Amino acid sequence: MIDWLCAAFGFERRTVIDDVSGGIAHAELTFGDGMIMLGSARDDDFGKLQSTPSALGGTTQSPYIVVADADAAYARAKAAGAEMLGDIRQQSYGRDFSCRDPEGHLWNLGDYNPWTHSGG
Repeated sequence: MIDWLCAAFGFERRTVIDDVSGGIAHAELTFGDGMIMLGSARDDDFGKLQSTPSALGGTTQSPYIVVADADAAYARAKAAGAEMLGDIRQQSYGRDFSCRDPEGHLWNLGDYNPWTHSGG
């Protein structure tokens, strides 16, 4: 999955630590000046916190990744096999799109940058 995130969205590996069962104990992926940290699902106290309540419809997260070129990001994600949830959209604040990774997680990418956006 880490290889896919790098290919589809342009993340770069910083640190990847395997666990004893062949999963990922901890990973740090950078994207420009930003970073996400992730790991494999696990069956411990923290893993129980990560379970998705059915009352929430199965999704409890939806990251938005700020990209310089939304059209290029869309093409890259599509070429990597992301499940595109519609075409790229022109919004009042910029261009963006939503897709799912091979594990079914929802991702949103676009050129809206709240650090530089002048108002809303």
